[in-house]
Amino acid sequence: MNFDIALFLVILTFLTGGIWLLDVVFLSKARKNKIAESGGDVEIKEPIIVDYARSLFPVFFIVLVLRSFVFEPFRIPSQSMMPTLWVGDFILVNKFSYGLRLPAINTEFYDSGKPERGDVIVFRYPKQPSINYIKRVIGIPGDKVQYKNKVLRINGEIVPQKFLGRYIGQGSGESMNNALYQDENLTGTEHKILVRQEARDMIGQYHTNVSQNGNIDFTVPEGEYFVMGDNRDNSNDSRYWGTVPKDNLVGKAFMIWFSWDSGHAFFWNRIGNSID
Repeated sequence: MNFDIALFLVILTFLTGGIWLLDVVFLSKARKNKIAESGGDVEIKEPIIVDYARSLFPVFFIVLVLRSFVFEPFRIPSQSMMPTLWVGDFILVNKFSYGLRLPAINTEFYDSGKPERGDVIVFRYPKQPSINYIKRVIGIPGDKVQYKNKVLRINGEIVPQKFLGRYIGQGSGESMNNALYQDENLTGTEHKILVRQEARDMIGQYHTNVSQNGNIDFTVPEGEYFVMGDNRDNSNDSRYWGTVPKDNLVGKAFMIWFSWDSGHAFFWNRIGNSID
């Protein structure tokens, strides 16, 4: 079972705030009346639960607001976004990039923008929304996406790639040693990818046209996004389960604030790196 932190924060915020408000409106007045009736001879202490609620409510409220509308932290658990993101990277996600949503119920109340090709986004996995995924936006609504023989095409144009050498990884990333290390220019957004030539291209059922020469083209529906991992042959993405609806977007990843590959090492040189 996945723990819903947003719902937990909402409950704690309302619980502590409710106890504090109840005391301000009713209980504190009752205590003052009893003290007044006794002529000041009776000392009535504030209940400890009220003291805790008054102290903790501002903390829960501030954390809830920051996490829901400003920044949210995530930890990278897999190799699917190597070499951009490593296992154990702790990242910050801008919650304002693609619209503000009410915490826990995820209802959008302010549209502040849409993803662009090349953005690294966090989203709720369409097949199991309680799980968060992180991938790169490859196709926006209306785009025709093709991926065949390790070659990516957007709207019929080949996305340029430049060979940089063989990849040498660290920590858990050593399993990707000798993969092709390449620079990809996705309509003006340059980023690094990993490719294993020997791995078979796997294309799922989400493609609308198969031409006579075997090319598979997929047109991204309105209000949805085609995403892929930078580790092209080690990523569970839109090639397998389809596109990401706008309602599933969480935010745009923009910075690594810590990096610890458990069982391997801390990577201090990654702290503060921007995510391109």
